[in-house]
Amino acid sequence: MSKVNKTAEQWRKELDAETYRVTREAGTEAPFSGRYHDSKEQGVYHCICCGEALFLSDTKFDSGCGWPSFFQPLTDDVIEERVDTSHFMVRTEVLCQNCGAHLGHVFSDGPAPTGLRYCINSVSLDLKKDSD
Repeated sequence: MSKVNKTAEQWRKELDAETYRVTREAGTEAPFSGRYHDSKEQGVYHCICCGEALFLSDTKFDSGCGWPSFFQPLTDDVIEERVDTSHFMVRTEVLCQNCGAHLGHVFSDGPAPTGLRYCINSVSLDLKKDSD
């Protein structure tokens, strides 16, 4: 896919208010509220904004944090990382490299083989199920 570059107004027209708040304004959905936090369905998770394939369901695990968690992205080049110093913390923000959508954060307390936990907002994702 080519890089997606839209104005805030274009995104507002395409996305519902909650999806816009999370993906375009770096918001966070409430824990345990998202449709994928406890999903066990098989498939590929895509960016809700641009459709970029981001995570395989095989890399999803139950971290107990209330958000979908993955131990690695589909490939290294689908995720962009940047330092986030909001809320009096230093964290690593995770964005879709294709459209810049805020997805969540990555932490170094995940399982083997990577030791990483990509903590992702459900509203940022669209699961394309294997059965579809």
